[in-house]
Amino acid sequence: MPRITSIKQQKNKNRVNVYLDDEFSSKGRPASGWGFGIDLDNFVLLNLKVDMELTEKEIEDIVKKAEYQKTLDKLLKFAMVRPRSEKEIRDYFRRKKVHESMHSELTKKLKHLELINDEKFAKWWIEQRQNFRPKPKRILSIELRIKGIKKEVIDEVLGEEIVDEEKMARELLEKKVYRWKNLGPKLAKQKMSQYLAGKGFSWDVIEKVTQK
Repeated sequence: MPRITSIKQQKNKNRVNVYLDDEFSSKGRPASGWGFGIDLDNFVLLNLKVDMELTEKEIEDIVKKAEYQKTLDKLLKFAMVRPRSEKEIRDYFRRKKVHESMHSELTKKLKHLELINDEKFAKWWIEQRQNFRPKPKRILSIELRIKGIKKEVIDEVLGEEIVDEEKMARELLEKKVYRWKNLGPKLAKQKMSQYLAGKGFSWDVIEKVTQK
């Protein structure tokens, strides 16, 4: 059976390399006699030590646990930056080529830690838009649907959020007033209406703003 011949700390202080029969491969363990990397928590939990002999099955189980923890550590860094949606996590799995066998368990872990929440993500998205690039509710709804948020979640969140579309539309017109200042009232209103419609505002809001 392969035997642990040495244990060396990685540059990442939370991981170590375990050498089997004096060999180690950072690209995996294609055959017996090759070592593996493992996080310190699992290393201590499994009580691994020099001169310990491991069966093929034990090595396989250890490598799976180590790979899962390594993937989870990276995923947590991604998920903790800001609220994340379920679609973002699925996209992360695909982008990082995370093995399908880990998807369910990793998703369950993040949900348990409350790091996946479509409602929180929707509220964060709307807040960011209102602070930096204001959008009317219709556009916000479309953007959130593209982000994978369900319609019922979007409707609920948008129903709670205060989005002053009239104020938003007025401010947009004020920035572009030079376009229409030399036009007659009728043509100016028509051009302003077309501009606001292109930005996603409802005709009800457009009518109120252009009348003023």
